[in-house]
Amino acid sequence: MVIVVVSCLMLLAVTTLIHYEVLRGLQITLPNLQIPVRTKLLVVIFGAFFAHIAEIGLYAAVLFVLTSYADIGHIAGQSATRFLDCIYFSAETYTSLGMGDIAPSGPVRLFAGVESLNGLLLIAWSASFTYLSMEKFWAPGAGDPARDERPRR
Repeated sequence: MVIVVVSCLMLLAVTTLIHYEVLRGLQITLPNLQIPVRTKLLVVIFGAFFAHIAEIGLYAAVLFVLTSYADIGHIAGQSATRFLDCIYFSAETYTSLGMGDIAPSGPVRLFAGVESLNGLLLIAWSASFTYLSMEKFWAPGAGDPARDERPRR
């Protein structure tokens, strides 16, 4: 159980750091990009999406190690514990989808709960960042060269 708790704490720290670095990088880079405003919003969405994919992959990798090599619980369902099953389980847990066709048993149940809460917080963080980016880039005249060239009265 101690290994699961330590793994959870480490994953919380690492996924938060990944998310921070991706969003901070977007915040610094986007204003300087010479691309249309709509494209900047796409960059925000894809950047956040890939951060979430990396975080889900990290959770899946640790879950795979815990269940396959450390023998700390297992995930039961339609198939044996394979890495793709861990990715699927991690994606549905991180997003709080919870299909239920694969379920954890043993100490890794705590792992699933922490991943779900962490995913919820990181997804909310991405939504907030997207909203702030939209507000910033959709301000009147933001990124519109035609408006920037008009004389102001």
